[in-house]
Amino acid sequence: MINREWHLLSRPVGWPKPEDFALVEAEVPTPGEGQVLVRNAYLSVDPYMRGRMSAAKSYVAPFELGRAMQGGAVGEVVASNAEGFAVGDHVLHFLGWREYAVLRAENAVKVDPAAAPLSAYLGVLGMTGLTAYAGLLRTAAFKEGDAVFVSGAAGAVGSQVGQIARLKGASRVIGSAGSDEKVELLVEEYGFDAAFNYKNGPVGEQLRAAAPDGVDVYFDNVGGDHLEAAIGSLNQGGRIAVCGMISVYNNTEPAPGPRNLARLIQTRGRIEGFLVGDHYDLQPQFVAEVGPWVASGALKYRETVVEGIEHNLEAFLGVLRGDNTGKMIVKL
Repeated sequence: MINREWHLLSRPVGWPKPEDFALVEAEVPTPGEGQVLVRNAYLSVDPYMRGRMSAAKSYVAPFELGRAMQGGAVGEVVASNAEGFAVGDHVLHFLGWREYAVLRAENAVKVDPAAAPLSAYLGVLGMTGLTAYAGLLRTAAFKEGDAVFVSGAAGAVGSQVGQIARLKGASRVIGSAGSDEKVELLVEEYGFDAAFNYKNGPVGEQLRAAAPDGVDVYFDNVGGDHLEAAIGSLNQGGRIAVCGMISVYNNTEPAPGPRNLARLIQTRGRIEGFLVGDHYDLQPQFVAEVGPWVASGALKYRETVVEGIEHNLEAFLGVLRGDNTGKMIVKL
């Protein structure tokens, strides 16, 4: 059998270009002792992957040139040489960007396709869901009655942040997104109290109109003018959780910082970055609380599904452009 996998050929400068990548054919490997062979069914593409394409030192090793890239994936075990895993089991793992993956059994997590669609384990019940949960409740120390602002609010993480805040008693939930259609989705389907299209005017002005009494929590997926606007609207004792800054990922020069950082002195505000990998201890609590919300429909989610391994790169670039509503998924 032939396995198709995406390789990084050169490190992108600025916006990634198709010639930086190649879809390569290779033989499907045979699992060794303690390994399983998985036929991937769904692959995840996420903004953080842009950072791994750079050689710059970061919290995770860069992708190796000329080797298959990595990312979240869920699929079916088609051959097993490991105790506890049988052909037909479904597993979540981190060897995406390819059709077949061989991995050690300890790096595979069994999932139940009867409990939720397989793709949900890459999004609402997976890493993106836990990112929203941990960032809002632990890093931003959300408490009942807080007013919450979320940027990138129609994305996989942002949409869940806003809904969790609402379900836990936020006084007001405000979101920003990049189209009028997404703004409507936030208010009409996800239950945000207000939302705005950041392309329609200065973010600071639109945020002040949507949150005239200020915000207590800002969940940052965008950075740039959104972060500056949030600092400008931050209430006393406000908290900012920095999850991502997609607005600067493709910059070739350092982006200027917010011009109003001095306001944190008068508000006693706090900005803290976080990585989901530091919060896996919350996984059981997250599943126990969020799982029933998803099952009952109290927490809604959407996926943007792109079909075919050959479109994996375009799906990733779509995430950087903001083409997706909810989680971007590649279906094989």
